[in-house]
Amino acid sequence: MFVPLLDDAPVRRIRLPWVNYGFMAACILVYVFVQSGWILAAHPGAVVSFGLIPSVLFSEAVLPEGYAIAPAWATLVTSLFLHGGLLHLVGNMLFLRAFGDNVEDDLGHLRYIVFLLLCGVGAGLAHAMGAANSDAPLVGASGVVAGVIAAYVMLHPQVKVWVLVFYRFPVRLRAFWIIGAWVVFQAGNALLAGQEQVAWWAHVGGFLTGAVLVVALKRPEVRLFDRDLAARIERRGDEAVEGPA
Repeated sequence: MFVPLLDDAPVRRIRLPWVNYGFMAACILVYVFVQSGWILAAHPGAVVSFGLIPSVLFSEAVLPEGYAIAPAWATLVTSLFLHGGLLHLVGNMLFLRAFGDNVEDDLGHLRYIVFLLLCGVGAGLAHAMGAANSDAPLVGASGVVAGVIAAYVMLHPQVKVWVLVFYRFPVRLRAFWIIGAWVVFQAGNALLAGQEQVAWWAHVGGFLTGAVLVVALKRPEVRLFDRDLAARIERRGDEAVEGPA
């Protein structure tokens, strides 16, 4: 539907969003060296061994011998760094690049690490509870992205973002409208999806987790819903009115 390119919100409290870049780099490196086959031979069992399989997580099924490398509970995290294909990876990285730096700025580095991991876990649990008997592995950072999107819209709904609509037309819109359309699309798919597409619930779970966590983990001085932005605009207006003639 659309691809985010960049936003108008500057990073003001940190010099570099190294946690956001580090998470992106980890996802890219895992895909390049483990999944793609571009440099090393692709690991044929990576998705099964490290992906989140609901039936295994809830101890209703057991992986074949040689595949049970990570404990089932650990796949709530390891699955975040694998992706279903190049387009899946690129799409998630574009969203993190556009929105993640500002969320890290408003939370701080350490709390942003906690935020990313808990959003991924929340997304995985939502997916697993929606498809408890499924043997299909869930992989990807889409649940993390959903949490970042939720945090961003609660922090900066009035900031304008450049996006490619229908992957072709550049348009500059307020974050509220862009992310609102994303939410409607995700929720609609989750409600209408059949058993084969129930991974949409991971997006919903990640979004709800992010919306709750941003309130608890944001810096104390950070205000929600762009009230900082409104205050700065109001101050600039007062200065313009009261300035010297």
